[in-house]
Amino acid sequence: MDQSLDGRAAVFAALGEPVRLALVDRLVAGDASPGELAADVGLGTNLLAHHLRVLEDAKIIRRVRSEGDRRRSYVQLRLDQPTVWAAVISGRMPNDLLTGPRLLFVCTANSARSQLAAAIWNQLSNTPAISAGTHPGPRIHPRALAIAERHGLEIDRNHPEPLEDVLHDDDVIVAVCDNAHEELSHTLPRLHWSIPDPVPANTNAAFERAYTDLNRRVHHLADLYAEAESAL
Repeated sequence: MDQSLDGRAAVFAALGEPVRLALVDRLVAGDASPGELAADVGLGTNLLAHHLRVLEDAKIIRRVRSEGDRRRSYVQLRLDQPTVWAAVISGRMPNDLLTGPRLLFVCTANSARSQLAAAIWNQLSNTPAISAGTHPGPRIHPRALAIAERHGLEIDRNHPEPLEDVLHDDDVIVAVCDNAHEELSHTLPRLHWSIPDPVPANTNAAFERAYTDLNRRVHHLADLYAEAESAL
């Protein structure tokens, strides 16, 4: 039997259970730790582990280790898998999607990931986006600028910005790195995308991977925003 057919069947079989669908719904807009998932869906540790194992075996989710607190891990949908996209992403509107008049993409240094995310978003949506850092660096990374130019993006700020200088009360925050997410207050609503920092590797390939991940996620979030606006 065609292995791709087996894989598609495994995806739909894994999703044929309400609790697993609820877990997937929680992950549509952003990543979450097992503890966050357990609290949001109301599951005990053992039962959560079972459902996550089924979803992982079906290649619907992956677990990634935090780049900040290495004791933590995050669960994310495998947006790179076409069957997963078709089955759980396309046309799915999260009930608790955060919306607001402006998006604020945040990473630690505001030198690469958050800058690229805001630039991608501003090409797609009429809702404006800016970026900031919890500990802004001295400059935007040259490879981030090169990636932006290669993909026709315009980075409209010529230096990193501190989060506290630009944050508005009604901003929708998207933390695109684990360190920033873990440092921000638990009372501050946000989305979290666990995207590896390309700066330590400092290669074109690492920055291209970060761009590809950001581009996929930003496009999906922009689609959700457009759908939310059309429903008003």
